[in-house]
Amino acid sequence: MLEKRLTIFRLLGFDVKLHISWAAIALLVAWSLAKGYFPFVYPGLSVPIYWWMGASAALALFLSIVIHELAHSVVAKKYGIRIKGITLFIFGGVAEMEEEPASPGPEFRMAIAGPIASILLGAGFYSLNVLGRGLAWPVPLTGVLLYLAWINWVLALFNLVPAFPLDGGRVLRAYLWGRHGDLRRATRITSNIGAAFGAWLIVFGGFVFLLGNFIGGMWWFLIGLFLRNASQSSYQQLLIRKAFEGEPIRRFMTPNPVVVPPELSIAALVEDYVYKYHHELFPVMTDSKLLGCIGPPQLKRISRNEWSRHSVQDLLAPFSQENAVTSDTDTIRVLSLMRRTGNSRLMVVEGSQLVGVVTLKDLLAFLALKMELEGNE
Repeated sequence: MLEKRLTIFRLLGFDVKLHISWAAIALLVAWSLAKGYFPFVYPGLSVPIYWWMGASAALALFLSIVIHELAHSVVAKKYGIRIKGITLFIFGGVAEMEEEPASPGPEFRMAIAGPIASILLGAGFYSLNVLGRGLAWPVPLTGVLLYLAWINWVLALFNLVPAFPLDGGRVLRAYLWGRHGDLRRATRITSNIGAAFGAWLIVFGGFVFLLGNFIGGMWWFLIGLFLRNASQSSYQQLLIRKAFEGEPIRRFMTPNPVVVPPELSIAALVEDYVYKYHHELFPVMTDSKLLGCIGPPQLKRISRNEWSRHSVQDLLAPFSQENAVTSDTDTIRVLSLMRRTGNSRLMVVEGSQLVGVVTLKDLLAFLALKMELEGNE
């Protein structure tokens, strides 16, 4: 979901990133405010003024969401929870945690920090609106301030719905976790609530659409769909984390993998190795020295009629942190690397020595077996 991102600035030690989808929502918000909301609430102004109001409100909303997520991140950092950054995407923002809180207390404080920040922002914008009206500030300015006040309150209220992974769902999970001492059970309950709430939003969106509000219905439908999928995947991610957390990757690697020499022709590689073993990555070694790896992504760089004229040495991907992990690396970090790079097969090394290969297929097979034997309740 968050792969196509651009880092736009750094704030309080956190990278703030913009997902490509945010461009669409920013334009839609500015357009809907300039063409619909502000002309309805403040009639009689010029078209350029409405567009100024819409654009400035959209920009301030962007900053408000950053502050909301920054509140989560600052509290998380206080409790030693690593945050990779803050990403704004089509449905709002997310503070990207590398790990879950260790206990209910930090979970609760981290979750409630976002809505509190939004409530305070709303109060600040409302106070400025009152001050501005008292000092006879221009109507476009006070109008934007009033919109920002209530949109931050709406953002806080929506996020307090006890549906995981919304902030309110995390607050409820912290309560259930603290009461029963079972994170898995608490996550399952709040994720089910999140899925049900998402389904309700989907139905509500369809109803709004049938009433003739196409844009509103579409957005409620998409938000519901996103929330339903996010709640279900959040529980699945917890199961994965519980299955692998703390386990070094050496436990799941395949030792003594098939390796290829650098002087081997690409034609021979394909015929004698790729078609025979069906692997998507082959370590390249010479005299027990690991040079790198080769697989379909590298082979696609040349056409088939050139296979006989090139060797593995010409196309191999050098040994790096993108395609290799140490044998004591936590399996959760390996899965994160696979997701980030798109590599489903990684080399496992000790120093510069190859000791094995780990594949996503093997990790998923282990997870499926563990879930079957232990149950997923």
